[in-house]
Amino acid sequence: MTETPLDQRFADAMGQLLGPGFPSDIGLAVSGGGDSMAMLYLAHNWTRVYGVRLWVVTVDHGLRPESGDEAAMVAEECHVLGWPHAVLRWNWDRTGNMQDAARRGRLALIDRWRGDLRHVLFAHTMDDQAETVLMRLARGSGVDGLSGMRPARDVVPHALEVPPLQAGHWTGDLPPRRGQQPGFQILRPCLGMERDALRHYARCLKGRWVEDPSNEDRGYDRVRVRHLLRKLGDEGITTRGLADTADRLARARDGLRARLAEAVGNVCADAPLGQVRILRDGFAGLDRETQLRMLTAALCYVSGAKYRPRATASENLLAQVLSGGGGTLHGAEVLVEKTHMRVLREYAAVRRADSAPGALWDDQWIVSGLAGALAQGARIRALGEAGWQQIPPRSDPGVPYRAALALPAVWSAERVLACPGLGFGAEADVRRYVLGQCDAGFKRFCLSH
Repeated sequence: MTETPLDQRFADAMGQLLGPGFPSDIGLAVSGGGDSMAMLYLAHNWTRVYGVRLWVVTVDHGLRPESGDEAAMVAEECHVLGWPHAVLRWNWDRTGNMQDAARRGRLALIDRWRGDLRHVLFAHTMDDQAETVLMRLARGSGVDGLSGMRPARDVVPHALEVPPLQAGHWTGDLPPRRGQQPGFQILRPCLGMERDALRHYARCLKGRWVEDPSNEDRGYDRVRVRHLLRKLGDEGITTRGLADTADRLARARDGLRARLAEAVGNVCADAPLGQVRILRDGFAGLDRETQLRMLTAALCYVSGAKYRPRATASENLLAQVLSGGGGTLHGAEVLVEKTHMRVLREYAAVRRADSAPGALWDDQWIVSGLAGALAQGARIRALGEAGWQQIPPRSDPGVPYRAALALPAVWSAERVLACPGLGFGAEADVRRYVLGQCDAGFKRFCLSH
C-alpha cells in the first residue's frame, strides 16, 4: 500500500486540529533543526491551498555559541519563503534545572511575542512521542503519563496580562497585538510523522536545517532513551508501536477523566473558593482508580500545581484518608471530618508568600479594590494565626480555622485590614485563578486537566 504523502498527512492533521474554519493567522515555533524546518516547509505549502498567514518565531536560548547563527538561518529561509520572522532571546539565571527553565522561558517569551495569535505550531514528532513514553515508563507513570504528548494543549504562561517584549530582547517582526487574551494553544501537527520522513521531505525540497550537537549528548535523559529506542527496535519495540500505544492510552485517559467528572458531580459538595469537599461515604463507594484521581486532582486544584504528585506518595495519602486520617501533600492538606473530607491549601506552603494588591498572590489569588488600604502601604499575605486572632467571631462556618490560615489577607504592617474570603474588613474584590485560568470550579477543572 502506498504511503500517504507528507503534505496530505500535514493537511489532515491541521484539519483535525483546527478545521474546518481555520484562523487567518497561525504562529510557528521554529528552532532551525530538521523537524521544525520540515514543519515550516509543510506549513508553507499548506497555506497555498488554505490561505493562512504564518508568523514564525525562533527562541535563541544562548546556551551554545552557534545558536545565533541558527536563528539567523531560520530568518533567511523565512525571508525567501515570504513569511515574517522574529528572534527572541532568553537568558538563563543559572538557577534550577536548565532544561525545565528553558522550556518555561520559551513558552513565556512566545506568549509575549504572539500578539493576537491563538495557535502556535510545535514540531514534535512520532519519535519524540515514543521517547516521551519510554522516559515516563522509567519513572513509573500511569495511564496519564503514558498517554504521551497531546496533539493540542492550552498553556497560560501569564495569567493576568501578557506583558510586551522588552526592547533588546527581540529582533524581527511581531504579530498584531490589539486585544490579546491570556493563554494560547500549542498544536503538534507532526506528532504522527516520523523524524526520518520529515528530514526526507526537507531534503527533497533542498531545504536547510542544522543538527544540534546536544542531540548526541548522552548526558541528557532523552538522548540516552533515543539510543535505547534504536536497540529496542531489534526486539519489535518500535517508534510507531509506542506512539500507537500512547494513542490507545490517551483514549483510556479521556474515558477515566469523564468518569471522574461524573463522580465529582455525585460526591463533591459545595465548598468555599479554593477548597474541595468530598462526601466520605460517596468517596468510599468509588473504585480505587477514581478515588486516586479525585484525590490527586483535588490536590492540584487547591495548590495550583501543574503536575500531579508522584504515584507512591499519592497512594500512601489515599490509604491514610480511607483509614480515617488526613495528611499533607503537594502544598495541600486533607482534613477528614465526620461526614466529609476537605482538601485545602496548606498554610506552610504560603506563609512566606507576599505581593502587592492587584498582583497575583500564591500564583492563584488577586485582591483588588483597595484604594483606601493602598494609602496604608498594604500588602497581601496569608492570614495565618496572627491574622486569625484579629478576626471577630464569625457566624459563617463555611471556612474552618485550618483553611482560613492560608487565605489571602490585606495587611498593613502587623494589622489585618481585610480578609475577603472571610467577609472581613475593607471592601475588596477577590478572584482566584487555577493554572492561569479563572477558577470555574472543581468539576470543570477535572474535565480540562
